[in-house]
Amino acid sequence: MDDNCASRDLVRGAWACLFWCLPTLMLIVGFYWAIGRPWLWIPALVVAGSGCIVNAGRCGRLHCYITGPFYLLAAVYVVFAEFHIVPLKPGLFLLVVFAVSVAACFTELPLGRYMKRGNRERARCVGRGDTV
Repeated sequence: MDDNCASRDLVRGAWACLFWCLPTLMLIVGFYWAIGRPWLWIPALVVAGSGCIVNAGRCGRLHCYITGPFYLLAAVYVVFAEFHIVPLKPGLFLLVVFAVSVAACFTELPLGRYMKRGNRERARCVGRGDTV
């Protein structure tokens, strides 16, 4: 199924910078700028998580099924930390975020880049000019 909906993968287009490159940059800047951290990290994680969820729905990208919800939960964690409900150790937090991101991407090595879908999805992809 790697070729069926690959053209709809947002990682392949200009949207990749908006959904993942810019948020990654915001996470790095927020690590060094403590006062602006929540103003950078919360939107960065929401945008990246939303982009992954949209991408999982569009093309079935495997790691997006993991990282999308994880990034949204990470954003909630930062909100809780901002209200001093939970502790936030920025270095450890970023390490966990990046480690989960890399681990999710590595799941694609043995399992494939895109999730297998049922006949309805195959028909939709074929109808858009893709091959099965």
